Amino acid sequence: MVERDGCYSGLAALRVLRVSLVDELEGQIDSLLEILVSQEVFTRDDREEVLCQLGPRARVRNVLDILACKGEEAAEIFLSIRSHHQQEAQKQSKEGHTDQPQFVEYNKVKQKHKDFLTRRSESMLFYNTRHGEKILFSEHYVNLLLADGHQCLERKRHEVLTFGQKRLSMQQKSAVHRKIAPAELFSSANGNRPVKKVLVSGVAGIGKTILVQKMLFDFGGNRDHLGFDFIIHMTFRDLNLIDKPTNFRELVLRKNRHLSKELDAILANDKKLLIILDGFDEFRHYRSCDVDTFVTEPDEDAEVVELVGSLMQGELLPNASVMLTSRPTAINHIPVGCIDRFVLITGFSLAEVQDFFLRYFQDSAIADCMFAVVSANELMLTLCYIPAFCYIVCCILKESKDLCGESPKTMTDIYVQYLVALLRSHTQARAETFRQEQRAGAVQKQSDIVLKLGRLAFQKLMEHQTLFYSSDQDVAVLEGCSLVSTFLDKTVAQEPGCTEEVYSFAHLTVQEFFAAVYCAVTDDPLPDVLPHTSSRAEGSNNGHLDLFHRFLSGILSERNANLLSRQVGLSCNKDKVDIYRQRIVRELTMLCENRAHILNHLHCFFEQQDPSLALAVQPNTLQVNVSDETLSQMDYNAIKYFLNLTKGNISELDLTGTGVSCEALRDMQPLLLRCNRLWLGENNLDMDAAQVIADVLRVSESITHLGLGWSDIGDDELLALSSAIRVKKKLEELWMEGNRVSYKGLLSLRDLTPDPLKTVVAIWNDLTDTDPECLCTQESITVSFTDDDIWAAWGEWIFKRCKVSSNDKLVTVLHKVCNVSVHCLEVQWAKTFYKQLLQLIKHRIECCTDDDICKKLKKFEGILNL
Repeated sequence: MVERDGCYSGLAALRVLRVSLVDELEGQIDSLLEILVSQEVFTRDDREEVLCQLGPRARVRNVLDILACKGEEAAEIFLSIRSHHQQEAQKQSKEGHTDQPQFVEYNKVKQKHKDFLTRRSESMLFYNTRHGEKILFSEHYVNLLLADGHQCLERKRHEVLTFGQKRLSMQQKSAVHRKIAPAELFSSANGNRPVKKVLVSGVAGIGKTILVQKMLFDFGGNRDHLGFDFIIHMTFRDLNLIDKPTNFRELVLRKNRHLSKELDAILANDKKLLIILDGFDEFRHYRSCDVDTFVTEPDEDAEVVELVGSLMQGELLPNASVMLTSRPTAINHIPVGCIDRFVLITGFSLAEVQDFFLRYFQDSAIADCMFAVVSANELMLTLCYIPAFCYIVCCILKESKDLCGESPKTMTDIYVQYLVALLRSHTQARAETFRQEQRAGAVQKQSDIVLKLGRLAFQKLMEHQTLFYSSDQDVAVLEGCSLVSTFLDKTVAQEPGCTEEVYSFAHLTVQEFFAAVYCAVTDDPLPDVLPHTSSRAEGSNNGHLDLFHRFLSGILSERNANLLSRQVGLSCNKDKVDIYRQRIVRELTMLCENRAHILNHLHCFFEQQDPSLALAVQPNTLQVNVSDETLSQMDYNAIKYFLNLTKGNISELDLTGTGVSCEALRDMQPLLLRCNRLWLGENNLDMDAAQVIADVLRVSESITHLGLGWSDIGDDELLALSSAIRVKKKLEELWMEGNRVSYKGLLSLRDLTPDPLKTVVAIWNDLTDTDPECLCTQESITVSFTDDDIWAAWGEWIFKRCKVSSNDKLVTVLHKVCNVSVHCLEVQWAKTFYKQLLQLIKHRIECCTDDDICKKLKKFEGILNL
């Protein structure tokens, strides 16, 4: 390395050392360039000018020329940066690298790899970026919020909808505790054990690949603090193309030929190696990664799935760190126990949404105006937590001047406007080219292309596929259509002797929307009816087609059908519209009468936005079951929309296990007054929520049954309820098992039994064996088990609830259920119940990946084993 003579000024030193600096800095010019930009010595235009130079030596010379023009201060800062690099290199040299020539070569390759990753990650690809357009990652990246944990492995709803309800509480929790920075992913939170394998999960479009790009970008520019020498990045899209045995060395060199000379040293020093595997859910073999044939050497040939499985389970390169990204759909196929840390991307907070708008519109006044528009629309604002959806909203707003003036009310409204917005943007951008093609007779109608995209989306959605390859016949028919790039994201997967273009829609929901458009405007028969069961938890449906059905319903509504016809030239079949409306009426009527789960049907009803449909829905008994869903505001809106359009009493409203809050109860209070049976169990109900329920009991002439089991109510809440029951004296049954009620609280019900309260269930509460004499004769109040058939059936129902509960929820239940006296177990149904419960606990322990939960389950196992 060259030294700077202290007698020279900065500019003079650059002139004297110019030749030596070119030799010294050619291997690290890209990282130095990023530092110059970050310290505002260079502008972004300066960086672009340098990057246009051919070869690293020419770039160094160009940097020196620009510094000479900028003056003495810029030259001094540059030399200071160079000096820091020299000191870092000397420091590493003293840390045990005895073979100096070998270390120098290793370090050169290390810097070359960082420069390579910088070039690969410096541009951000938006979904419809025009060819040749370069959008700098550093200018458009918006922080993603990361939190420890993962989405429940057993999905019962569409992943985007499921996570939408949980993200606010998770973001609030991470704000109270500790947000995770990308550089902290491999840092142990409690220091108990090293973190080697990290799973980053998140719903479609939440930013998993963007997070990977952020890590590569920061690593290449020395902005990270991960402590690795090398990061090897692989995508499962590329791995899908390999159809013959290979080895890990070949996998690395396919995209990283510059590592060939030092790869032995890199793999030997695997504790300083991070391997990122992006898009596990896109892997063709993701169901088969729990392999029992392991690969242990980097040169050992094997099938790709065996290499991936061996890496994940630590058999191959055991000291290397591995980061895996995946949608929730596939994470239950990851081998149990091989992940040290689960991290969930929670998307954008409100501040990040505002930041995204500013970076998209590049004008603070316009961005503020557009954000105000979105803030006034509850539906759009709720969905903007997903970065990909935030982009969709921005596309709509950019073109909103020419769109229908009415603000979107439904999901379908938003996506129809998105389709129209991008079609117009595409047409305006290509106006001259379009006219030339039209004169040549080579242009296809936009409606035909949209229909072809819809056919592709529909067929692949039914096959659970989100990736489409250029070799696929349905993709081949789109060749030459310039409009395709507006809606499809294209990547090129390259392998030796094989180059394949891989397509996907901008977001999973965009594919579902196009599939629904195709289904609505073609002669193909409507899909089968939506699956339904008495309880969502009992059903096998995983919500795969929930949004598709909502979009289909919205497109077949008069409002959106007319808009598609005017703007896109696609017309819905009139008979199909009538058939679909009749189906909604018939199914809603049947579901209400059968007390089956109804939420997704209510959303389909809401998408129609046609009050006349409610008049046709006339069930004999109006029973609305939306249990076992963590309800979002969109869900409440759909429920309220339907019930407000119906007349008369609501025979039953089941909100069990929905996470209903005091605010939601207060918002729905007019509807609660119409209920005969109201089930609010398995929700954490505080005193404020109890007061809302009490207000209903004071006024309602209808309510006869109230379920509050496992809702964490205590004596104070029960006292408020008992006072309210005395006003109208209409309540006949009160179910409050598994709570914190003591005999003191039960005394407040003494004068209400047996009239009006014929049944009060208080099993598994905070009751002692000492029964107050005044309650001994109260047959209406049940505090312990009996041999009656009704309790055996009730025990079966409780066990079924335990089976479908998450581990967290099960632990909460076990705290009450396992706190029983020995004499309670003398009842036959109780013996069977606890025997089944013990087997369930053992099964959960075997599959549990959370150490803390596992310890708690083992404690309850020990109690029941006694």
